[in-house]
Amino acid sequence: MTGIEASRQVIDLVRANEDRTSPGRGCSPETIARAERELGLTFPPSYRLLIEEFGTWEVPPTDFLGIYQTERAGDVLLGSVTETLDARADVGLPPEMMVVLLDDVWLYVVLDTSQPDADGEYPVFAWNPGVLDGGLMEKIADSFGEFALEEFLQKLS
Repeated sequence: MTGIEASRQVIDLVRANEDRTSPGRGCSPETIARAERELGLTFPPSYRLLIEEFGTWEVPPTDFLGIYQTERAGDVLLGSVTETLDARADVGLPPEMMVVLLDDVWLYVVLDTSQPDADGEYPVFAWNPGVLDGGLMEKIADSFGEFALEEFLQKLS
């Protein structure tokens, strides 16, 4: 299964389970382009599709960061943008990494944009900055779509 196919399944499952999930409103192409500029990175197709659809979404207890704004934060792009920029500044996240989820076990779930596949997808890693020089990484999926689908199915089972 490709990352984009997995993301389409996530969209269908979130919509079919809205009583157990919390989807956001989605992001415009302009907001996505701005987020990519601020990060200096390009979103892979499976992540872009889910951000376009939901912006951010939750499958309790997992809160996918995505991209969103609040009245309180004003024009600031929250979610992956702020978490990635903060992790770069605070814990030395390498510039090619993009934070897509914060987790109690893995700490950071990141996409490694330096390793695109033929479809433009990036592998998903658990990254723990407190281990060794540069942190410890463990590959957990080939694409964001596959990771999100697996997380969703585990949480709703």
